Amino acid sequence: MGYDILNRINVLVKKTYYTYERFQVNATFALLYHEKPLSVVELSSYVRISDQLMQLDENHYFIIFSFTEQDNAFKASQNLVHNLDIHFKNSTSCVALDTFDPSKTYQNVLNRLKQIMTETRKNPYVRIETEDILYR
Repeated sequence: MGYDILNRINVLVKKTYYTYERFQVNATFALLYHEKPLSVVELSSYVRISDQLMQLDENHYFIIFSFTEQDNAFKASQNLVHNLDIHFKNSTSCVALDTFDPSKTYQNVLNRLKQIMTETRKNPYVRIETEDILYR
């Protein structure tokens, strides 16, 4: 990941923390993996207008489910994966979700999401996971 991408993630995470501190509104950070390349414009049609989306590389996308606690972000992820499955007629997408913790740096957020994604992709029957998978 290049410096520009990391800097942009840092800004997005800080803005999300500011919103939380100012208005006590939670959010959930997520990492989406999709096997086939997908444009941000195309992918944005499957997420809510309030959510923020950023492409990290050809197959990974950083998502902030704004104004959404983890339970509802899980449901939003289910909808996202379901819609991508229908559109692409395959089941290669998976999502890693991490709990919202304003004490984490953007690097901590990214590293945890990558760890969750690694564990999620080990099981072909699981498509969406939270940080709970790290403690099993």
